[in-house]
Amino acid sequence: MSGRDIVRIVAAILLPPLGVFLQVGLTAQFWINILLTLLGYVPGIVHAVWIIARR
Repeated sequence: MSGRDIVRIVAAILLPPLGVFLQVGLTAQFWINILLTLLGYVPGIVHAVWIIARR
């Protein structure tokens, strides 16, 4: 893990769509994360950390 990944994970915990945006930009994953965050904060965090850790 690099320093950038740690910043993205912290951003993902505080505001999940921000962490995903920093990783992938305005893609379908970003919009899915917004939907998951609106449905529940925890699913948004899990999805964001998964996106960051996957790449």
